[in-house]
Amino acid sequence: MAQHFLQSSAAKTLSLAQVFRMTDEKAEEMFRMVRWPETKGAPVCPSCGGLDAYDCRRPNGAPRFRCRACVKDFSITSGTLFASHKMPLRNYLAAIAIFCNEVKGKSALALSRDLGASYKACWVLAHKLREAMADELKGRVLGGEGREASVDGAYFGGYSKPANLREQRKDRRLAQNQTGKRKVVVVIRERNGDALPAVFRTEGAAQSWIKSRLAHGTVVNADEAGSWNGLDDRFEMKRINHQEAYSLDGACTNDAESYFSRLRRAENGHHHHIAGVYLLRYAQEASWRENNRRVTNGEQVERVASLALRCKQSVDFTGYYQRRKAA
Repeated sequence: MAQHFLQSSAAKTLSLAQVFRMTDEKAEEMFRMVRWPETKGAPVCPSCGGLDAYDCRRPNGAPRFRCRACVKDFSITSGTLFASHKMPLRNYLAAIAIFCNEVKGKSALALSRDLGASYKACWVLAHKLREAMADELKGRVLGGEGREASVDGAYFGGYSKPANLREQRKDRRLAQNQTGKRKVVVVIRERNGDALPAVFRTEGAAQSWIKSRLAHGTVVNADEAGSWNGLDDRFEMKRINHQEAYSLDGACTNDAESYFSRLRRAENGHHHHIAGVYLLRYAQEASWRENNRRVTNGEQVERVASLALRCKQSVDFTGYYQRRKAA
C-alpha cells in the first residue's frame, strides 16, 4: 500500500519546534527576505520606493526603518495584512505554521490556546490568513482544450431547528419556513487539478460566473440538476444521475465532491458554523488547502507569508473590533 504524502518525510520540512526555537532576529530576517526578495531582504520604502533606508528601531526593539528620500518611517509589515501588528513577528510566523499544518482547517479558539493570545485577535488573524490565501485565486481561469472539469454546489447555513413535537413541525423545504441565510457554494474543479469556489443564493445564479472562469474547449461534468442546463450552449457536457450511479460512462463529479468533503469536515470538526458573510472566506481557504495538498508544509508557510505581505491592508478586518465598538 502506497504511503500517503502527509505521512512521508518529504511533506514535513518545517516543524513548530523549529519556529519556536527561532530568535526574534531570525524571524525578522525571514520576514524581510519574504517581503523584499528582489533586494535580498534590504528594506524598500513603500511610500516612494526608495532603497536608501536605515534602521530606526522603536524603544521596545521592534523593527522600524526610516527612508532617507522621503523621511518616512515604515516597518516590514507596513501596508500589508499584518500592518500595525502587536505581537512579535515570530508569533505571526508560528501562527502561519500552525494554520498551514492543519489539513482541514484551524479554529480561532484552538489558535488562541496555541499562541496564548486572545480569541478576538486570533479570529481576525485567521481571517487575514484566509484573505491572503484567496489572493492566489483572483482572476484564475481553469480548464482548456482537451481538459475536463467538474461543477457542483453544496448549501451551507440557514439551519432551522425543528420543533420538539411532531405535530408542530413545519416543512423546512418551503421558503416561508426558511431563515433566508442559506447559501450555496459552487465549485469548479479541474480533473486532477485546482478548485475554484464562489458563493451564490442558488446554483442557477452561478452560470455566468462559471462561463467566465472556464476556458473554451473544457469538457464539463455535472449532475442532473437543472441549474447546469444553461452551460451546454458553450461547453461539451457530461451529465451523471446520482440516483443511478456516482460515476458512469466517464461522467462523474468526484473531483468537486472531494473538495466539498474537505469543506464539510472543516465545518463539522473545527468551525461548526461557516455561514453568512464569511462563507466565501472559508470556501476559499478549503480550495487553497485542496490545491496545495501535495506541497510541503514549509513551502506552504512561506507561500502564505508571501501572500500576506503582498496584500494590501484588509478592508474587512483592519480595526474590525474597533469599528464595531465605535458603531
